[in-house]
Amino acid sequence: MDHIFELQFYLSEWEAARRWLADNAMLLSISTVGQAIVVLAAFLAARLVAPRIRATLERITQGHRLEIQLRRAASAIAPLTLPVAWLVLLWVAVLIAAQADLPRHLMAIVVSLLTAWMVIRLTASLVRDPVWSRFVTLVVWAITALNILDLLGPTMALLDSVAITLGGLRISALIIVKAMLSLAILLWLATLAGRVLERRITSSPNLTPSLQVLTIKLLKIVLVVIAIVVALRTVGIDLTAFAVFTGAVGVGIGFGLQKAVSNFISGISILIDKSIKPGDVISVGDTYGWVSSLGARHLSVITRDATEYLIPNEELITHQVINWSYSNSEVRLKLPVGIAYGADVRQAIALCQEAAAETPRVLKAPPPACLIKGFGDSSINLELRIWINDPRNGVSNVKSEVFLRIWDRFRAHGIEIPFPQRDLHLKTPPEICVVTRPTIDAPMGLGSRLEPTAP
Repeated sequence: MDHIFELQFYLSEWEAARRWLADNAMLLSISTVGQAIVVLAAFLAARLVAPRIRATLERITQGHRLEIQLRRAASAIAPLTLPVAWLVLLWVAVLIAAQADLPRHLMAIVVSLLTAWMVIRLTASLVRDPVWSRFVTLVVWAITALNILDLLGPTMALLDSVAITLGGLRISALIIVKAMLSLAILLWLATLAGRVLERRITSSPNLTPSLQVLTIKLLKIVLVVIAIVVALRTVGIDLTAFAVFTGAVGVGIGFGLQKAVSNFISGISILIDKSIKPGDVISVGDTYGWVSSLGARHLSVITRDATEYLIPNEELITHQVINWSYSNSEVRLKLPVGIAYGADVRQAIALCQEAAAETPRVLKAPPPACLIKGFGDSSINLELRIWINDPRNGVSNVKSEVFLRIWDRFRAHGIEIPFPQRDLHLKTPPEICVVTRPTIDAPMGLGSRLEPTAP
């Protein structure tokens, strides 16, 4: 890379460019200018006819009576109406020039570039991601254009000359470009393969949901690692040269991404032991909902009010988690009920069981059970125990429905639900009598003193 700062390097490049211009002086001839005018005129004519052609293709796309292959072809060509019309007109111009034995070198180059653009654009349309599609289109067209103009070799030589040496490793701009292109293509192939494998694994009935998620994530990681390694080996980079460097970087990243790594390992642990899987109903602290998805860093929980919480995987390992559907979906709920001391306890128990049995979501087997839990300060404490098998539909709403039915039955049968009360007892204070006695040292009739005496 040291020659970049030398004047001789730029002088030699300028001399090479001058020789290329001398060898291709025909590009500046009068015939070249005429061909350029023909190319421009074909473009203007294509601009005039392109809207009408596109309208026709859109009508074909919307025609339900036509063959589906024809509609797909029209849908793919409709966005490319202008370059297609321009290409057709240029092909006609090239054929006329060939028949009249006129110069057509520039027009042939433009036709080749347009043809390459059309083929690449139609091929890139198969890529659904717009970013990848645009990237593939630009890169492949640039390489094709350089090859058509016989500039691909000089461009590669120029990029290869810009290089640095790190020990025994030589890294040039050409190697970096090749590595980036190889990595982009391999990552796209890895992503495409990951999607195909994900659909196959998801549709497999022999794998549990948690094992499906774990397998998909491990496969995606393996495919990405393989893509990176193959891309580096493709351009001739020896991976052993990065051993010490990657080790030091790995230690630094390990300290900086400690939480992220902890969440990732916790997520793998959750998937392996199958304690939580998509579709489970869980409670984490004050969050109650069903698991929507398991990510590499967090778990998505959707509550009854359609709020989505992203809970880090580490919290699921270090904190208590209630999984309402871990082994099965049947859950027992406990409902406290208080009745007055003067009420008929046996009748109240029977009414509670009837109210629970008539609630649609309460299971008939096991049947509802009502027990006496103790004698409180103001009430006899009962506990109604019911079973449900759909905790995903909510717990508080089924409790509310059962309580409402109990309330209606208690009012219909005169059973009182007490409220906290206290008895206050007031004691009468003793009577106090007051008598007046004269003082000893005071003259008679001049002073007296009041002294309380007991009754």
